[in-house]
Amino acid sequence: MNNKLIITLLIVNGIIWGMWLPSQAKADDYNTAVIAHVIKEKVSGNGVDMSVLESEMQKLAYNFALQMTDVLEKNLPAILESLAAELRQNADSKYKCSLLEDTKIADKECS
Repeated sequence: MNNKLIITLLIVNGIIWGMWLPSQAKADDYNTAVIAHVIKEKVSGNGVDMSVLESEMQKLAYNFALQMTDVLEKNLPAILESLAAELRQNADSKYKCSLLEDTKIADKECS
């Protein structure tokens, strides 16, 4: 009688856990599954499948590219503005040196 009760409780507990766990999906479940797979393969001595690591690296590179695109999109006006200011400053300096070229006025930038 006692064994049947324990087995019944274990089965009911397993069913409850089986129904409850899928509804508790989190954003990092994919990463947890990949890490668990790698650890399981390493512990069992099978070695880690390199295709899993390659696909993870490709996924990371893709996410990085998307993030960099967002950063460039947000900061592009400021980047172009500073580039244009630097180009104007260089052009002004060259123009000033060309104007002072045949005069007796000395300038540190033009020597």
